[in-house]
Amino acid sequence: MTAALKPLSAGRDTLLDRFGRLLADRLQSQTSGYEPYTPSDPETLARTLRPGDILLVEGNQKVSAAIKYLTQSTWSHAALFVGEAAPLTLDQAALPAAERPQLIEVNLGEGCVAVPLTKYRTYNTRICRPIGLTPEDRDTVLTFMVSRLGLKYDMKNITDMLRYFLPTPPIPVRWRRRMIAFGSGDPTRAICSTLIAEAFEAIRYPILPDITRAPGHAAATSTYSRQEILHIRHHSLYTPRDFDLSPYFEIVKPTLKYGFDYKRLEWAAGREGP
Repeated sequence: MTAALKPLSAGRDTLLDRFGRLLADRLQSQTSGYEPYTPSDPETLARTLRPGDILLVEGNQKVSAAIKYLTQSTWSHAALFVGEAAPLTLDQAALPAAERPQLIEVNLGEGCVAVPLTKYRTYNTRICRPIGLTPEDRDTVLTFMVSRLGLKYDMKNITDMLRYFLPTPPIPVRWRRRMIAFGSGDPTRAICSTLIAEAFEAIRYPILPDITRAPGHAAATSTYSRQEILHIRHHSLYTPRDFDLSPYFEIVKPTLKYGFDYKRLEWAAGREGP
């Protein structure tokens, strides 16, 4: 979840830099009362993920509320699972496998960083897996993301951050995606998903398809949905929910991946069912 990425300027911090950091800290502060819908199983999640998978995160930061509202989605953040492809420092290499960086993401104020999977063990998450990806193209995607590590966020992009202080801005639905994409960057990277979309764009892997209608057939989607998808051509316009909606990414649920038997569930007293 971030706005436009640029290298930080050399030299001493300016008043604008300090103000930008203050805004970033405020937007990244967590809201109270967040609880996941279901208990997290980090071990099963780690066992299920494969390099190239996209992990969507619900998020409970203040900026998350704005992104979820503007995208009309549960998901406010996206990270790419790279597994052992993430570079490690000597200190990180000594950590248990679960504590080593395995995800690459873009964060407001930080830029592009590698983080451990345990960062999201208390959040609602969803795995989106690209189908049919060749090993060579998967390596290209991973290399693209790893090469962006260290890309910093320019604290001078104040306007990129200010718009997220209004979680429910009074704007028409058709302008919401454009509001996320608006920013001072070139190309704009309004949120974390845009860098991931750029990586898949590099191998020409589709995310949302062109909408075409056969002659004589009625539209299967609403006018707004068609217009929205037709507008999505540049990676700067992609949001986390687009990987969820994409017909080319499989939704993988760890609880079902290794077998599920509802007969083995233990219900609380009074919840045994009929």
